[in-house]
Amino acid sequence: MSPPPSRAGRQLVVEADGGSRGNPGPAGYGALVRDAETGVVLAEAAASIGRATNNVAEYSGLLAGLQAAAEIDPDAQVEVRMDSRLVVEQMSGRWQIKHEDMRRLARQAREVLPAAQVRYSWMPRARNSHADRLANEAMDAAAKGRTWERRTTPEQALESAADALLAADDALFETDDVTETPVDETRLRYRLLTGTDDRAFCERVSEALEQGYVLHGDPAATFDGTRVVVAQAVVLPGAEVARAAARQRS
Repeated sequence: MSPPPSRAGRQLVVEADGGSRGNPGPAGYGALVRDAETGVVLAEAAASIGRATNNVAEYSGLLAGLQAAAEIDPDAQVEVRMDSRLVVEQMSGRWQIKHEDMRRLARQAREVLPAAQVRYSWMPRARNSHADRLANEAMDAAAKGRTWERRTTPEQALESAADALLAADDALFETDDVTETPVDETRLRYRLLTGTDDRAFCERVSEALEQGYVLHGDPAATFDGTRVVVAQAVVLPGAEVARAAARQRS
């Protein structure tokens, strides 16, 4: 598949991780590239690297993620997000790199894109679950004598669609509007509707709107190999916001 066309000022996010079962032991990495604006996953990469340490595996994931981002758009501004504070601090230039294998991988990573285009951010391990899953898939495949191949199940497609919505707006729902009447606490304030892109899904969204929910952000869509899977967030606002939304629909 050809990479998406380049556009000026494009923002990409690289998420990368690596692991070693034994440290050192059988190791592998996982990396993905998202569109920073929509959160949609544009590329995934994972591989076994034989026997190595956790740190070497994490650097290998970083390198793979940057290479994937450069293939999508060599002129993009890239934010690298990793749960390895060691890699983030070393690549940011605040900590020294003493291990030779790590120095080699760090040099290769710096050669992929100009330093001015890349910045590094640490994130909690729980937020890096996608890259972690890819790394474990690669290690599992190697243990069975196979090479990792990207396979998107319907469940993973739904997860990716939901991730896109969350990445687009971490706050999910914030408002400064004053509520004149209490919100019905028996209903969830926030719902994420997911399903196949068909009439039934549109009817579910329409039903939520009739119940007083309003759309939150743009829908996310992904292709699982056989069908288009979509996700749409809806929120139940305060009374004033609900009435305004109702007036807009009328």
